[in-house]
Amino acid sequence: MGLAGIVLIIIVVVLVLLVLFVIGIYNALIRLRNQVDNAWSQIDVQLKRRHDLIPNLVETAKGYMKHERETFEAITKARSQAMGAKTVSESSKAEGLLGEALSKFMLVVENYPDLKANQNFLAVQEELTGTENRISFARQSYNDQVLFYNNKIQMFPSNIIAGMFAFGKRDFFEIEVAAEREVPKVSFS
Repeated sequence: MGLAGIVLIIIVVVLVLLVLFVIGIYNALIRLRNQVDNAWSQIDVQLKRRHDLIPNLVETAKGYMKHERETFEAITKARSQAMGAKTVSESSKAEGLLGEALSKFMLVVENYPDLKANQNFLAVQEELTGTENRISFARQSYNDQVLFYNNKIQMFPSNIIAGMFAFGKRDFFEIEVAAEREVPKVSFS
């Protein structure tokens, strides 16, 4: 075997290692993208559960809160928008509005002691609270997966492979609620 044969073997070995490297990065990107999709499906399940609980909460309250039509309409409208959201960004915005409507609803409920004592209302409210906690946990998990994925597609050398195979950046699931952004005011007077 001459020098040309050794050079050919080295070139073949380098090409095989390069192909294996590309395959490894590609498979890692696929795994991360699937983890993001799975994390989103977990959020979607909890959001559907939330959307299904809201009509029960509203129906239970309607008997007690006869003069709160605007409150009920706001929740119904926000729920419809949330259920119709197609993208993560749309869902983020719609779920933020739904959260605000539910918060206002719960503030109005404070004016109805009989409703607050109703066992059906308390049961649905407890279910909704549990669901809110599950949504929060699923949202955190999803955002962690999106962070890992986005880092992988933006960092060298995987960004080259990501660009070659059109792996796109994913959006975080951030609920924009004005009340969450405000600094709480404390007063001792």
